[in-house]
Amino acid sequence: MYSLMLLNGGIGSRVAAGRPKQFIDVAGRPIIIYSLVAADAVPEIDQIVLNYPEGFREEIERLVTDYAIQTPVTYVTAGANRHESVAAMLPECRNDRVLIHESARPLVGAADFKQLVADPRENVSLMLPIPFTVAPVDPDTTLVTGSLERDRLRNVQLPQKFLKADLADAHEQARDRNLVFTEDATLCAVTGHEVYFIDGQDTNIKVTTPTDVKLAGFLLGGDDDV
Repeated sequence: MYSLMLLNGGIGSRVAAGRPKQFIDVAGRPIIIYSLVAADAVPEIDQIVLNYPEGFREEIERLVTDYAIQTPVTYVTAGANRHESVAAMLPECRNDRVLIHESARPLVGAADFKQLVADPRENVSLMLPIPFTVAPVDPDTTLVTGSLERDRLRNVQLPQKFLKADLADAHEQARDRNLVFTEDATLCAVTGHEVYFIDGQDTNIKVTTPTDVKLAGFLLGGDDDV
């Protein structure tokens, strides 16, 4: 069985909606609901560890109740950043295997979680080929400093799955080395744990800007404004 850590602690400053983006309605539902409903449909997920921005626990609990989420939910206060949030949520996971997702990716489906669960490897992330050229640069001087091989790069997506012990060790190493990561597949890889990827879908977008809200609304069958 799996515990799902559903990251939900952002305040959505880039969306500029005047409230955390996970509460914005997209195609008739708050963004957070899509991930909760998808996870609720996966029998192998028997716990959801859900974090929340300070001051919004009651609203989050109300949504879980209103949408009749049956999987037991453990609530955790969000950390100062994504890295800290995962580190705070991990001890609350009661299973030896965990999944990580974020509510800002509402186009996840139960099939995405099931695909990870079915993979025989322990540490696996959805990822996409990068269809455009990327280059390393110096942001201070605006100088282009080299080139990167696109075929050897991937766009890291979520959900991801990990052996809890591996992820806990990776976070412990990061703390000891004063390292902070923006996601956990590279964190585990850098700290010595084998991590694999499987192909995701280009519709699995992260809602970050007002344009993303409109695109998510279109993909989910609506036409939404911020």
